[in-house]
Order: sequence, then structure tokens, then C-alpha cells
Amino acid sequence: MNSKQLCELAVEALEDIKGIDIKTFDVTDKSSVTDIMVFASGNTSRQVKALANSVAEKAKKAGSPALGIEGDDSSEWVLVDLGDVVVHIMQPAIREFYNLEKLWGDDSPAESK
Repeated sequence: MNSKQLCELAVEALEDIKGIDIKTFDVTDKSSVTDIMVFASGNTSRQVKALANSVAEKAKKAGSPALGIEGDDSSEWVLVDLGDVVVHIMQPAIREFYNLEKLWGDDSPAESK
């Protein structure tokens, strides 16, 4: 499964659980760690955890299991590492505080969703 297909799978999994403000960034030319970053919000820790589980389960069923899941103990910010795609799922206050999307600056990669 290529990174674009994996990204589409992750976005679909987030949409299934009503993820909020889903954004994707192609960071191929800006990062050696991953090709695509996906950001989404969930209103509660329960929803954040459900979103992360949805992504991990859908990826596993597609034959691309998560390499790691971090932060699911408190579920304020959960990171799902799918290798070429890294998914950040945060509660709105945490997402606003860290504002990871802004790290890419004005010349950030175009949003695809």
C-alpha cells in the first residue's frame, strides 16, 4: 500500500468516527521521517481514543498495521504511526496549543483535505 492509499484509508477511518477538522500535509520534501502527516480532532478523550483505534484497525485489516500508537493512555493527543503516514489526533484545546500545522509555515505543503 503506497502512502497516498494509506492516507486515504486513515482519513476514511477518521471520518467514520466523526473526526473534526481533518487535514493532511504532504511532507515528503520536508521530512525524512514520514511522507504524509494527518491531523484531526476529537471532542473528548473517549472520541480521540476511538478515532485512533479506528485508524489502527482499518490499517491492520488492509495489511498495514500501525508501527506504534502513543498517548492512548490519557487520550488528549494520540499519535498513530503507520510508517509513511503519521496521524495526530488531539482534543481541540491541545491542538490549538501546540498548533503543529503552523510548524510548516507559510510555505507549508498544500492541504489535500
